[in-house]
Amino acid sequence: MKRIITDDAASLAETGARQLAEALAEEPALVAAIATGNSPIALYERLAELRAAGEVDAGQMTAVQLDSYIGTPDDDPRSLWDWMRRAFVAPMGLTDAQVLRFAADPEDPEAECARMGTELEAAGGLGLAVVGLGPNGHLGFNEPGSAPGALTRPVELSPESLQSNAAYWQGGIESVPRRAMTLGLAPLLSARRILLVVSGAHKHEILRRAVEGPVSEDCPASWLQRCPQATVIADRAAWEGA
Repeated sequence: MKRIITDDAASLAETGARQLAEALAEEPALVAAIATGNSPIALYERLAELRAAGEVDAGQMTAVQLDSYIGTPDDDPRSLWDWMRRAFVAPMGLTDAQVLRFAADPEDPEAECARMGTELEAAGGLGLAVVGLGPNGHLGFNEPGSAPGALTRPVELSPESLQSNAAYWQGGIESVPRRAMTLGLAPLLSARRILLVVSGAHKHEILRRAVEGPVSEDCPASWLQRCPQATVIADRAAWEGA
């Protein structure tokens, strides 16, 4: 795993956007998993600026939804798809045909996850995975206990994930759906490039645990230590805890 420590959140966004732009230049038909959450948002904004300036061409890429709450239709304010659409898909000018996403509220989540896995495999797998770092070390919604071979699947959210996500929605923790669908660690860890984007002093302890601690299911992000194609981009606040 490579490490890039930036001075602040703005330089993190610039560095991350340039990394993603480089991946698109090298692989125009890039298939990329796109995380939501606060850490990568400024990165996407900067990437959209580069596109508007003619420095990035996203016309052939495919954006893949990383995770989705079960039971939240597209017009639900908690929809992770709507967040992804607003943060990445629309600013990058992607069409519906350029998006691989979970059905909003499938009758059979197991079958829906199997479909996502099959379609992703047919697309050649992930050229890039952009992921954030959960408070308990989860990647996507691969919670502690997830093995590196875990496939795309429905999951039960941990108490830490429920508490973390409660900050995004009105109604607090009781408003957070308890179940979700997530790309598994197997497709994420096999991506040809992986960007772990981490911002803020509140992520310091779990970041150090992920990057320097024991590699185990207790901290799913620690599996990235075994991925030479992975790069962690963190601002100094996250790295130093200040």
